[in-house]
Amino acid sequence: MKYVWLGLAGFVGLVLTIAMLIMPDWDLPPVDNEQTGYRGTAMVQIGDRERNAALAALNEVPEPIWEADQDGPRASEVYENVPVLGHLSADEFDMIMASITEWVSPEEGCNYCHLPEDLAADDIYTKQIARHMFEMTWAINSQWTDHVQETGATCYTCHRGEPIPAHHWFNQEAPGPTPGMFGYTAGQNTVAVGLTSMQSDPYTGLLDGDGEIRVESLDALPTDHAVSIPDTEKTYALMIHMSESLGVNCTYCHNTRALQDWQQSTPARMTAWHGIQMVRDLNTNHLGPLSDTFPEERLGPMGDVAKANCATCHQGVAKPLGGVPMVADYPSLLTPP
Repeated sequence: MKYVWLGLAGFVGLVLTIAMLIMPDWDLPPVDNEQTGYRGTAMVQIGDRERNAALAALNEVPEPIWEADQDGPRASEVYENVPVLGHLSADEFDMIMASITEWVSPEEGCNYCHLPEDLAADDIYTKQIARHMFEMTWAINSQWTDHVQETGATCYTCHRGEPIPAHHWFNQEAPGPTPGMFGYTAGQNTVAVGLTSMQSDPYTGLLDGDGEIRVESLDALPTDHAVSIPDTEKTYALMIHMSESLGVNCTYCHNTRALQDWQQSTPARMTAWHGIQMVRDLNTNHLGPLSDTFPEERLGPMGDVAKANCATCHQGVAKPLGGVPMVADYPSLLTPP
């Protein structure tokens, strides 16, 4: 019997070894690690070199099409109906328009927003949306420097050559009774965030409202800090989303021996806090009000517009586009006129 078990163990070991070598979801060293906190606190970020190299390739910043001349006549003097960018020089306006085409609609071209026979017409809804997107970009770069800092944001930060950013979310219907013996499921077991059985919608109220994210009391046996299990799961689901969006683990922001203690957290936690406030502002004051402007086929199941989350910009890296300040090449996107 002893030899049977030894043989079985050897066979299992052989199968696992083969799986690690040939299956795409298994990986081998080398990995890089970076200590972000005190020794003995397990505050270490571990990165797979192959994955990081692939992410770096996906986050390369496109070169400017040309360097615009900011002198000369204004766009409002050369073109008709340019209420948002009319203050730019005609050459800078042309450069921005050509850049947006490459960033947002390289296949559709200018016709994604314009009628080819009348570029000044406002008949296509995407042209109206684009004007609002300029205002949102100005808000990001001028009002939320505590989060975006010197990196800033351009249309490419989110769109990456697609008309609709790859990472977005809609409001979901509230979970109702489930047929059978299990009844109300509270939205669990939908495998939506981090392969967990937590709630399927960790964003509503937390990334488009003022819902409280902290669920851990600072005192033992608290009497004035009661958070429901569904709300707790929603918070943890959001944390998993943030971790996956940035390609980091919990210790990028927290000291896990005292998750709630800001004094033992890294500076990244404060940057992340400002990021949450920024996303709430964008979803509430810039994207949400556009629901009446989009056609029905572009809206979610609850009739709301697609909204932003952490992955919309970060797309797997701690700093969007590797932290390269792409917006520096496009000064017209930094501040409103």
